[in-house]
Amino acid sequence: MQAVLGSGGLRRPESAGLWTLAWRRFCRDRVGVASFAVVLFFFCVMLASGLRLVAADWAGEAGVNYAPPTFVGPGTSDRQPVSPASPRGVEAPGVNPADPLADVLSEIRGKGAAQRDETDIVDPLADVLAEIRAERSGGASHAEIKSATLAFGGDRWGRDVLKKAIKGTETSMFVGLAAAALTALLGTLFGALAGYYGRWIDDFFNWFYSIFTAVPYLLLILAIAAVLNQKGTMTVILILSLTGWTGIFRLVRAEYLKHKVREYIQAADAIGASHARRMFVHILPNVSHVVLVQLSLHVVLFIKSEVVLSFLGFGVGVETVSWGSMLNEAQSELILGYWWQLAAATIAMAALVTGFSLFTDALRDALDPKLK
Repeated sequence: MQAVLGSGGLRRPESAGLWTLAWRRFCRDRVGVASFAVVLFFFCVMLASGLRLVAADWAGEAGVNYAPPTFVGPGTSDRQPVSPASPRGVEAPGVNPADPLADVLSEIRGKGAAQRDETDIVDPLADVLAEIRAERSGGASHAEIKSATLAFGGDRWGRDVLKKAIKGTETSMFVGLAAAALTALLGTLFGALAGYYGRWIDDFFNWFYSIFTAVPYLLLILAIAAVLNQKGTMTVILILSLTGWTGIFRLVRAEYLKHKVREYIQAADAIGASHARRMFVHILPNVSHVVLVQLSLHVVLFIKSEVVLSFLGFGVGVETVSWGSMLNEAQSELILGYWWQLAAATIAMAALVTGFSLFTDALRDALDPKLK
């Protein structure tokens, strides 16, 4: 506490408010500050990607197919060489010594290819088109401008895995933040109405709450996603927010049941404050710490839920990339020994989820009014 000197002398000492004390407690938590820095970094990456400052060309073929990371070095192709007489990828003569007819078949194919070459009509515009392609690519062919290695590797189409991970950060974090904000709005509104008015309004919302909690959460969102059968970022946000408000509703309802009978609400009633003012001006600021903590918890939950939906094919569309779609693509790549897309998506998701979870714990401790 500190005394404030005014025109009339010393005033009564003023004590710090709830949010000031919470900020001081939070700043003393080194783990909380570090986790907040991690969350802030991912938030800046999301904004930069949304404004197309980074990873704007994530869909472009920056390297060769399955380009390895730069620190691994160029990959060695284990494919068999293709002979000029077999333009469609037919094996060269002698590649399969166990087949007694291999030489005969390859000779027949070679004769057929030679006959086709003799009868082919020469394209008079072939040289002109080749020059135009060379000019557009800066004097080099499309195959020559593709990099043999990328910073964190490439996928099956040669797209940069690092740029895909950045774009996936934008998608997954935007879904988590938007769905959590909408969930907090619905849960707070329903909880305030049920806890403040009680009676049949409380019974109705409790019945509505029981319907959603009767089904396991993951099965519920999968069932709704399968019924809607429409992929997209907004669809995922609506699915998650319309099914995830129950936890916030339960806590806010309990807080409103406790606060509506306290002296300051009775005083507001005595001076003629309306029900809406008592609900959202007097009570809501006193329960906002509960909403804030639940909001951060739901961000983590919805990020993981979006990854699961996209991994199973019910999330974002094919024109959008997320960590879940990257993990889905990495299934077949991992069998072939290409691990970098799986590693990029896993590391990015683990860093954000861990940082947000630690930040939520520190925020919950800082906002606890019992701590001094």
